[in-house]
Amino acid sequence: MSQRVGASCLLATFVLALLSVQAQAQPAQGGPPAVGVVRAEQQKITQSDEFIGRIQAVNRVALVARVTGFLEKRLFIEGAEVKKGDLLYQIEQPPFQAQVDAAKASVQQLEAQHRDAELTLERAQALLRGPAGQQSTVDTALAQERSLAAQILGAQAQQQTAEINLGYTEISAPIDGKISSTAVTEGNVVSLTSGTLATIVSQDPMYVVFPISLRAGVDLRTRYAAKGGYSAVVIKLRLPDGRIYAPDGKLDYVSPTVAENTDTITLRGAIPNPVFPGTTAGQPGSRELTDGEFVTVLLEGVQPITVLGIPRAAVLSDQEGDYVYVVDAQNKAQVRRVQLGQSTPSTAVVANGLAEGELVISEGLQRVRPGEAVSPSPATPSPQAEPPGGSGVASPGATPAPASGAPGTKQ
Repeated sequence: MSQRVGASCLLATFVLALLSVQAQAQPAQGGPPAVGVVRAEQQKITQSDEFIGRIQAVNRVALVARVTGFLEKRLFIEGAEVKKGDLLYQIEQPPFQAQVDAAKASVQQLEAQHRDAELTLERAQALLRGPAGQQSTVDTALAQERSLAAQILGAQAQQQTAEINLGYTEISAPIDGKISSTAVTEGNVVSLTSGTLATIVSQDPMYVVFPISLRAGVDLRTRYAAKGGYSAVVIKLRLPDGRIYAPDGKLDYVSPTVAENTDTITLRGAIPNPVFPGTTAGQPGSRELTDGEFVTVLLEGVQPITVLGIPRAAVLSDQEGDYVYVVDAQNKAQVRRVQLGQSTPSTAVVANGLAEGELVISEGLQRVRPGEAVSPSPATPSPQAEPPGGSGVASPGATPAPASGAPGTKQ
């Protein structure tokens, strides 16, 4: 009996010691969790929309032969930039020069015959004033003179045609731009059926062409119609490597029809494409934009707008949509459903659901529970600078990524 009592006392002592150790290891319960809060305030942001576009040359010319002959010379460097009027190809000229000479000789022969006909007509008209003259002789001389005059006009037209064909033996650049490789080399016979010999595409400025949905087009029209239309929009480009292209462009065209298969409209902007400092036009890589290149198009408003903004990190998401935690007068966290407008990477624009001046929790969200008390303090100020050119700007109504550890998300 005494052994059982001793064992019971030993077990009770062990349990008490274990509970004491667990109590010491468990941290003491403190007050409400500390959170960082910001006040919802009116801010100025630049509206921006992103689209996928393609660079397109303003002018494009396909060089073709307009006469038939042997291609004697190619006078350009493939891939180089050429100037308007530069001689690019030369076709053999002797056959065409011979046609010009023959046409000139024919004109001179007819002019001589015409002069003789004029003298004959003058003598006939002089004899008509005397008793030996006859009206029929005058009529015949007049008809001969008129016929030769018409033949001269036809011969001059043939001479002009021969001179035009002779000019076609020299193919010059009709525009400034970069020329492609040649499709036909020297020594081959070229003609109208030979197809394109080479292509020239202009370099500065360039077009950027991009399709947008009809709904987005209506939104843009509504947004900027009262602010100056096209003049209220600036085009920026994000290049394939992520860099923002330095020169800005202007929107200059909106297609008048909607594509039936995609329900989109096409917009176009003009943007400068200057030569890099320290390089020569025509060198590989001397200009940033290339015809046919894919880019990201950023449409930005010229003037910033005033919106109700909060830090993007304060916005959480679940199956019901976007929401934030606000701190009420009793320092309790309350869930507030919000509707977002167009936002930037650091600022969420609240279109509905939040009043100016309310305190929104932006730090310590993982410790917040709805309806429970919190200990609010000013949140760490976020950097004010936006990425150059508004890179990463979300489209209207975009859902921001939930903050790490926030309710409704998985760690």
